[in-house]
Amino acid sequence: MITEAPDRRAALKARHRAAILGAARELVDEKGGPRFSVDELAERADVARRTVFNHFASLDEILLTLCDDALEVIIEDFLAVARATPVGDGSRSAMFDEVAQMLRTADLPSAIASIGRILGPLDPIDSRGRALSDAAFARAAERLLPEVARRNPGADSLDAELLVSSLMGGVIVIAKHWVVMTDVRLDDGTRAQWSELLGRLIDTVRTGYHH
Repeated sequence: MITEAPDRRAALKARHRAAILGAARELVDEKGGPRFSVDELAERADVARRTVFNHFASLDEILLTLCDDALEVIIEDFLAVARATPVGDGSRSAMFDEVAQMLRTADLPSAIASIGRILGPLDPIDSRGRALSDAAFARAAERLLPEVARRNPGADSLDAELLVSSLMGGVIVIAKHWVVMTDVRLDDGTRAQWSELLGRLIDTVRTGYHH
């Protein structure tokens, strides 16, 4: 009996959190972006306004969590590719090739399109949207780094961090170009454009990384 009350509280908190995120996804889909208030969100989730802030510091934190969820699928793709790839010799070259292969294999255009829906249409002067998208990819990089380091125990830790941050930072840059070029359409043509941009990124970073 001692643990029942804490367990019930934990279950209720989990339900409330899931309801808030589910309501946020619905509102994003309906309104075409983050065009809703905390009051609208609380009403849709059927929770009190204060309950929203018990779980999240701000609406931006909720949007970032939705972006994290969109990128989680991609991160799992990254990790699946890594697990299916023989561990390299720990050299800079082997480590670079492994991360580059992760980027080539993962369906990044779909994740970028999802993040675009969550944060709304790209606006060159929307510093908030840019900051949130940058933060989402930075979190993804933080998830990838331990796996890269684990698979390359002989590699210099600074080398690993510089590699992951350089490539993921580059992904943010080419994602912005791709969004402008394609208006976030997903078809064979726009995926080919993404592959071209990604190839340019990998070639550019490889040149600096290997010399």
